[in-house]
Amino acid sequence: MIEFDRFTLDNGLKVLLHTDETTPFVVVNVTYDVGARDENQNRTGFAHLFEHLMFGGSKHAPSFDKPLELAGATNNAFTSNDVTNYYEVIPRENMETAFWLESDRMSFLNINEKSLSVQRKVVIEEFKERYLNKPYGEAWHYLRDMAYKTHAYQWPTIGKTVDHIEEASLQDVQQFYQRFYHPNNAILTLCGNISLKDRPIIEKWFGDLQQGEPYHRDLPQETEQASARRKKVHADVPVDSIHIGFHMPGRGDDGYYACDLLSDVLSNGKSARLHQNLVKKKNIFSEINAFITGSFDPGLFVITGKPADGVQRDEAEQAIWDQLEELKQIVPKESLVYFLIGKVRKLTDIIAILDFEQISVLAS
Repeated sequence: MIEFDRFTLDNGLKVLLHTDETTPFVVVNVTYDVGARDENQNRTGFAHLFEHLMFGGSKHAPSFDKPLELAGATNNAFTSNDVTNYYEVIPRENMETAFWLESDRMSFLNINEKSLSVQRKVVIEEFKERYLNKPYGEAWHYLRDMAYKTHAYQWPTIGKTVDHIEEASLQDVQQFYQRFYHPNNAILTLCGNISLKDRPIIEKWFGDLQQGEPYHRDLPQETEQASARRKKVHADVPVDSIHIGFHMPGRGDDGYYACDLLSDVLSNGKSARLHQNLVKKKNIFSEINAFITGSFDPGLFVITGKPADGVQRDEAEQAIWDQLEELKQIVPKESLVYFLIGKVRKLTDIIAILDFEQISVLAS
């Protein structure tokens, strides 16, 4: 169990603090309560775009990375469908450098035509390189669109289409920043050689930042599927591939951690059941994995695999079902995992199945 203190500044910024005096470093982590699910369906990809814009400098710090480099720090960020996260690992004696930079871009980010133009090009190139021009790159676009018809999880964090980034205006971006990037929509997490004695320093850098308008999330919830959804994509890919997605509980809901455990039982390393049985012993797949999206709202339990040479996709898919059925025989019937396996096996109306088929195979 990790012990931590928590408090909230007058402007609404939540602070979590864990002390570890054995390290000379402090980790400064800022999580904003905004992800791809909060975007307008006609203006997607903005949460991820801001992951890039936030490194473009702010009113009192024209450069974000250079002061951190001089302070001996490392930093990075990530965007999900639920949150956007930024962090620094910095020596304690220089931690105010990180406080200064994070507080300044929280309220005074430089957003202008030049910075938008630069980062727009970077994101568009990433979109093309990782999703449009990469084998299987569009899998998540297809799978999410199949699994979600109402909820905003229907597009990945990169966005629904590259046009939404290309057409993003300065006004669009400024409005997104004003809506989501402010103290009362963020959590500041501090870990390492820092304690409650340092609260005055935290107040110094973050306490005077102005509150934003409270954001009240009211997303339409996904309706229950009436039948399984299937899609076959003929693409220029090295080998065929199968993607199966099951609806699963969100974080905090009953069954979430059972799904997490089930994914590990099936696919946590080469000793896990799917690899041992379907790759090593039966040679039905060349590779196969199971994982969860880890979403705050009801997410997806996903199994992906590439059938071995000469194995038909129908045979490969059936082998996956057989493994799920077999797993029921080795777990107690009263366990939640057993219940979930049974649910996955029987309720075919919660399935989205995506097949990638080689163009060469189709031509033959």
